[in-house]
Amino acid sequence: MDRLLYVAMSGAKHTLGRQDSVAHNLANAASSGYRAEEHRLRAVPVLSQALPTRAFVVDASVATDFTPGPLQQTGRALDVAVQGKGWIALAMPDGSEAYTRNGSLELNVNGVLQTRTGIPVQGDGGPISVPPDNEITVAKDGTVSVVPSSGNQNTVSAIGRIKLVDPPEADLERGADGLFRLRGGATAETSDQVALASGHVEGSNVNVVEQMVSMISLARQFEMQLRMLQTTEQNDRSAAQLLANR
Repeated sequence: MDRLLYVAMSGAKHTLGRQDSVAHNLANAASSGYRAEEHRLRAVPVLSQALPTRAFVVDASVATDFTPGPLQQTGRALDVAVQGKGWIALAMPDGSEAYTRNGSLELNVNGVLQTRTGIPVQGDGGPISVPPDNEITVAKDGTVSVVPSSGNQNTVSAIGRIKLVDPPEADLERGADGLFRLRGGATAETSDQVALASGHVEGSNVNVVEQMVSMISLARQFEMQLRMLQTTEQNDRSAAQLLANR
């Protein structure tokens, strides 16, 4: 009975955590470059002489579904999408690097290429600055070129190259800001195998139907675990009554 009680109790707690994760995925079903989050639960025994029969359900791992999302054509020059595997490197304020698949970029008031949230894109020698009165194009290999809006419009100048990386997915971890980083704070090397599609953004890889089915399944699982707790309570009362009548 002890094992049933502890598995049901801790299982119900972590099932609520999984429901939060599914709700988070559904909320980001339309977020560019979002990667679905997955939680995996398992039962483990309590290694203690005082609690030899107890077992708990634990959140064994928080995994990420790295399946690429669909490419959506926008025709916007500052929209880029990673084709296949790979990441766009960002220059964080603390000097570290973070990685994203959201290639919906913009220029700030100083002409620095950045994300919609204001984080500069990492270039070969740091953030990429675009001179004023220029039209920008991004090549497949991440090279950023500009063409004057007036004057000699036949002059094309490369001003930098977006850093594209392809670290092992097992070495990446998601931060609280939704960006990915290498474990231990390491920096990924530039990869020439990563290619961009200009004028496109990558959609979320969340399967809405699958997440809704998971939400329903988790709700039923939670109800079952609560019933198990009620059954354990009833069994305990019955056992106590039998012992009291002896």
